[in-house]
Amino acid sequence: MKGYRERVYIIKDILILLGNVGELSLTNLLSYCGLNYLKHKSLIDELEEKGLIEKRVEERGKRKVTVYRITNRGLRFCYKVLEPYEEMFPRKGRRMVNFVT
Repeated sequence: MKGYRERVYIIKDILILLGNVGELSLTNLLSYCGLNYLKHKSLIDELEEKGLIEKRVEERGKRKVTVYRITNRGLRFCYKVLEPYEEMFPRKGRRMVNFVT
């Protein structure tokens, strides 16, 4: 059984994944973070609205694919807010995930 993951940790997981990988389609982003489209699409939209991530629509053949990447503001937010938060209140039963440097 998977444990409950707090919103702040979901946000950190999204930002760190995009920071490490660069760009991901919406499907891959949700899949790698273990998120449900219906439950978490609004969170992705909120992160975009606040300028932490940005999206771009690409045409791949006949399909249109939405691709997300982290912004400089998102990187700063991760370093200044989310990493100190997780250091102070670590996840139970899980090791901390950080940017690859």
